[in-house]
Amino acid sequence: MDIKIIAHKFYDHSLYIRGYSKETIRRYRQTINFFCAHQNITEIEEIDNNKVKEFFFYGRTQRNWNANSFITYHKSLVVFLRWCVQEKYISENPADDIEIPKLEKKLPPKLTKQDALKLLEVVYNYPYSYQFERYRNYAIFATFIFSGIRSRELLNLKFTDVNIENLSIFIFQGKGSKDRVLPMSYKLAESLKKYLTERQRLNKTCPEFFASLNRNIGFTHTGLKRLVEKIREASGIKFTIHKLRHTFATLMLEGGCDIFSLSKMMGHSDIKTTTIYLAASPEHLRSQMTKHPHNNL
Repeated sequence: MDIKIIAHKFYDHSLYIRGYSKETIRRYRQTINFFCAHQNITEIEEIDNNKVKEFFFYGRTQRNWNANSFITYHKSLVVFLRWCVQEKYISENPADDIEIPKLEKKLPPKLTKQDALKLLEVVYNYPYSYQFERYRNYAIFATFIFSGIRSRELLNLKFTDVNIENLSIFIFQGKGSKDRVLPMSYKLAESLKKYLTERQRLNKTCPEFFASLNRNIGFTHTGLKRLVEKIREASGIKFTIHKLRHTFATLMLEGGCDIFSLSKMMGHSDIKTTTIYLAASPEHLRSQMTKHPHNNL
């Protein structure tokens, strides 16, 4: 049977029955298409254990996949093939015995406090053509650095999700389809107020909180990507949006935030995910060393 037809059924099942996000479906589609193209597979019956092994060996040796990339591709393909077994398109999962590489235990990359402040300064002082861009872009980067929000969550923010009076941001269906409420600092609230004044001046009425400059629609993923590239070049600081998220987490710990509260703010399902920031924050660990009882001897 044509694997493209089966794959589309799998995407629909994952989206409408399992309730997976569109980003997850996109990852499934990219993996399955890549696997089929590399192994010249058009029919589901052509998939076997050797072809699956060849695919992952190629990725590891020719595409230089790290352990995390390998696991991501493997997880996507396994879920699809497991569904195919469940729906009786194939009798067994040919990816079941694929050996998984050990995941490297790396500290999350982050910016220093000084670099984070420099980045905000560059964003504000960049020679924009329009004042609206200055306040909007500064508000975007301030939101990343002062809240740890993910890029997709920021772009999906609605105007009604941001409550400056109550100093809170509502994240609707973030990663893992979870809602959460983020507290807002006074510094962030000040930046968002200035942006809202500019938004109102230009009569932006789109439901999205962060609006596009030229059209009355929400700021796009492409626009955010271009903005990051522009500020990265202007500042000379190598950063990604996810690196800003790591920066928020480590700075919060260094400021005295407890791990449980940070876990809730980050939207982690398991607090173990949050504990990695304890090792990434030497200042926080150093402050804890002062609690050793022999220090007073």
